[in-house]
Amino acid sequence: MNEASRAYPVTLTGELTIPPNRWMWLVKWLLAIPHYFVLYFLGIAAGVVWIIAWFAILFTAKYPKGLFDFSLGVLRWGWRVGFYSYNALGTDKYPPFSLQPDPSYPADLVVEYPERLSRGLIWVKWWLLAIPHYIILYFLGIAAGVMALVIGLILLFTGKYPQDLFKFMMGVNRWSYRVSAYASLMRDEYPPFHFD
Repeated sequence: MNEASRAYPVTLTGELTIPPNRWMWLVKWLLAIPHYFVLYFLGIAAGVVWIIAWFAILFTAKYPKGLFDFSLGVLRWGWRVGFYSYNALGTDKYPPFSLQPDPSYPADLVVEYPERLSRGLIWVKWWLLAIPHYIILYFLGIAAGVMALVIGLILLFTGKYPQDLFKFMMGVNRWSYRVSAYASLMRDEYPPFHFD
């Protein structure tokens, strides 16, 4: 199998809850506050882990497995909260307070553990090489924010979540989390410029 035909090693999934509650989206920002609080501190810890991992990759060409699992767990937790709240409004099921996979929750993130990483790429991939993605994701993020409001209003008045809008929201998040894993030094493969 050649490199072009292989699937990208970051998989983001989300299963739309049908039917979503018509009004719940109005209060999800409030209900998610405990998660935002915990994720703030986990984000600080993930920043420290990133620095340690940077040096580990520089000297060993490996991302220490325990640190990798922690970084993945923080990204996974953030995705579950985003799927519940305004990154997708995909479910009314409250996200678990956990870094671990949870098969009972309708959203998950998997990043394949790399056996070896490039010592040279750690110098440029998280800032220089990712700049085109950052620019595109900035504008996609604005569009997704507007779409979250549109989706909320559609839910409020019709009780339905249009499939095309769900695909768009999932695509933006899929792209964003691939770039996050890349910038977090978790993978060397350059993220694709597409939603799928």
